[in-house]
Amino acid sequence: MLAYLGGVLTIVSPCILPVLPFVFARGNRPFLTGTLPLLAGMAVMFAAVASLAAVGGGWAVSANQYGRIAAMILLTLFALTLLSRTLADHLTRPLVALGTRLSGDASGSGAGSSFLLGIATGLLWAPCAGPILGLVLTGAAIGGASIGTTLVLFAYAAGAATSLALALLVGGRLFAAMKGSLGVGEWVRRFLGVAVLAGVAAIAFGLDTGFLARASLASTTRLEQGLIDRLRPAKPVQTVAVAGSDLPVEGVIPELSGATGWLNTKPLTRDELAGKVVLVDFWTYSCINCLRALPYVRAWAAKYKDHGLVVLGVHAPEFAFEKDPANVAKAVKSLGVTYPVALDSNLAIWQAFNNQYWPAHYFIDAMGRIRAHHFGEGEYDKSERILQQLLKEAGYKNVPGGIVDPDAQGAMAQADENSMQSPETYLGYGRGQNFASNTPEPDKVADYRTPYPLQLNQWGLSGRWTIGEEKSVSAAAGGKITFHFHARDLHLVLGPAGGTEPVRFRVTIDGHAPGDAHGGDTDKDGNGIVTGQRLYQLIRQQGPVADHTFSIEFLDPGAEAYAFTFG
Repeated sequence: MLAYLGGVLTIVSPCILPVLPFVFARGNRPFLTGTLPLLAGMAVMFAAVASLAAVGGGWAVSANQYGRIAAMILLTLFALTLLSRTLADHLTRPLVALGTRLSGDASGSGAGSSFLLGIATGLLWAPCAGPILGLVLTGAAIGGASIGTTLVLFAYAAGAATSLALALLVGGRLFAAMKGSLGVGEWVRRFLGVAVLAGVAAIAFGLDTGFLARASLASTTRLEQGLIDRLRPAKPVQTVAVAGSDLPVEGVIPELSGATGWLNTKPLTRDELAGKVVLVDFWTYSCINCLRALPYVRAWAAKYKDHGLVVLGVHAPEFAFEKDPANVAKAVKSLGVTYPVALDSNLAIWQAFNNQYWPAHYFIDAMGRIRAHHFGEGEYDKSERILQQLLKEAGYKNVPGGIVDPDAQGAMAQADENSMQSPETYLGYGRGQNFASNTPEPDKVADYRTPYPLQLNQWGLSGRWTIGEEKSVSAAAGGKITFHFHARDLHLVLGPAGGTEPVRFRVTIDGHAPGDAHGGDTDKDGNGIVTGQRLYQLIRQQGPVADHTFSIEFLDPGAEAYAFTFG
């Protein structure tokens, strides 16, 4: 249901605009033979391609690039047949039957041609990855290939098809009225032809994943998050009121036996934590959102450790290198984390909590009951007051008051949310988007070239690279990554191939050394070294935030690049 309603919401998203002309161009056909087959073809093709891409099918990603090109050619021919009946005759002469259907002049039902156009539209459609589609794709990636995966993605596409059908009821009647009352049927036909060509052009120039995607995120994120909160509450256990408290019981702390290892402590059990107030912090060390929350978690651990609080960090990895205990141990030490950390490399504790977010905080009272939760960054004062309340409920005396105000530095400094217009962007084919270089060749060494200028939030590779499922790896010295961004801070998750040999790099912003805009892992000349697998802060600007073009050139081969994040 959530996936279906998320699809319905795409009608208010600007990124649906490029495919609207394809739908309205069949609005003059009967619903059962024109509109329905087209929308069905669109939903089926999107569900099929998204299912394969979600479970990491590199060959599917590559194949879909060629499919998009073929679809654009097909829809361009379709538009030309709408613009001119004479031209339609010439274009369709080699294959009269198929051409007649595509021109819309068939005496039959035309359901087959409508379905074919729907397949083409499904190949071109790039819905914006808002909160709901993000949950759908994440669940598909975790769950792997299955009928359920495809059905959920089809439900999303069916929701979009439903809203498009409703829009067509209005638009189709409008066009019918124009043709009937004004006698302008041929002009309406030509207008639709121009609109289809405009849609193809918008997709060819990347507007569906560039400007329109940014506008869509701004306009629908709040609506989608509201749906998630209403229809898919984060806590599966029904809350129970507690007498004299405004914090209900949301569940109980599960067993911690799924941990694959422990840092800063011997293995802990649920029974050993009884009588203590526990803050469970789900995090992973290369996650920028987790790093920005970390100063507060560390401060709470230090402030309340002698007053009944146990902070338990659950390290739930996102990337493969974060499953390496040595990497996590090194990160824990360098980040100043001294409280217990459970290594959840198999995501067993994550699943036991039914968690879905980095970071996520669960507040456990002295009786082992989950009394509150908070997902993501922010509301730190509210979280600390919850801790104080639970400590007092547990009978601890002299609980410190006030609110911590940690001096966060580097990547842990709070983001400039009001100025940030660039989203987290992955550099592997599994979740990559807005890639502007030539067609990727998954898991193969290939030469890439970055086109200029890049549109906002597009990125490209230059030189010899291997694009893998979760990372891109430079195969020779001189490999470069370029990103056109809008944010105060720019971070990049990097590592040396093999995890040992350092890789030197140099960054520029708008073609120049960053100077005072350099990040914590670069100097004023833009120089830096990749020494381990972690998040690197490369740009930290001062003053007003604007669009900039960032480049990083690796002076040695073997750089692994995973994801851009911004602040």
